[in-house]
Amino acid sequence: MSTPEQLKAQQEEIIRSPAYRIAQEDTEFMRLPELRSVRLQLEYLKPSVYLRKYGIESTVVVFGSARIAAPEIAQADYQNALSAAEANPDDTSTVQDLANAKRRLGYSRYYEEARCFSRMLSEQFQLTERRDFAITTGGGPGIMEAANRGAYEAGALSIGHNITLPHEQRPNPYITPELAFHFHYFALRKMHLLLHARALVSFPGGYGTMDELFEVLTLIQTGKVERIPIILFGRDFWSKAINFDFLVEEGMIAPKDAGLVTIVEKAEEAMEILRDFYQLTPGHRGPGGTD
Repeated sequence: MSTPEQLKAQQEEIIRSPAYRIAQEDTEFMRLPELRSVRLQLEYLKPSVYLRKYGIESTVVVFGSARIAAPEIAQADYQNALSAAEANPDDTSTVQDLANAKRRLGYSRYYEEARCFSRMLSEQFQLTERRDFAITTGGGPGIMEAANRGAYEAGALSIGHNITLPHEQRPNPYITPELAFHFHYFALRKMHLLLHARALVSFPGGYGTMDELFEVLTLIQTGKVERIPIILFGRDFWSKAINFDFLVEEGMIAPKDAGLVTIVEKAEEAMEILRDFYQLTPGHRGPGGTD
């Protein structure tokens, strides 16, 4: 027979066993492949619950490169690169670094446009009792930071949808803490970015920006979602990055498909497009979102 001490030790072993953990508190269990459907459901539900709690009725999604820095940072980087190039004029790497820094300095104007657009939109259409056109981003640096920053400076709520990456991406500090979400699944993240969206505003960017842009274009073209304004900042960039006229000429898209996007240069132009599309005036209750 077992001694009382042995039974006590066995009891403790049972309590420590993974099988004895409450299922919802067992992180190892929750990570099993068999629980993927549950994890997907949780990532679907959590943002919806929080947005409803904080009265978010509709959103405007802002995309763009994480590599576009604020003007003051880009200027400082340029000055450092300039000093290095002047000190080593025959060093090809420092000369190339200067060229890259100059390019980044030029793109930094989009950081200010994103910040300005977000601030203007939040001041005019995010009401206390009902929050329309809440700025939503991927939650990271660059253009995403600029957009969340503009809303922050307006005293408004804004949303960040961060994603787990091999090189961990930290959320920018301007997101409303209660609306800063962290996703594992790209598909759920992309769905939530667009679930309440009443406009897509895209600044120059790379693969991620293009992915989001073309997904929205495809959803609208195929009638899976209602048409919303798609606004691209930067005529010079987008005319080189995507040749919509060429796609029309080659019969790859219809002429009306090319008309789904509008290219602008300034925040005021983007604001005017939203007002015209939704027939809005400052303080007007904007269109609500649906699940």
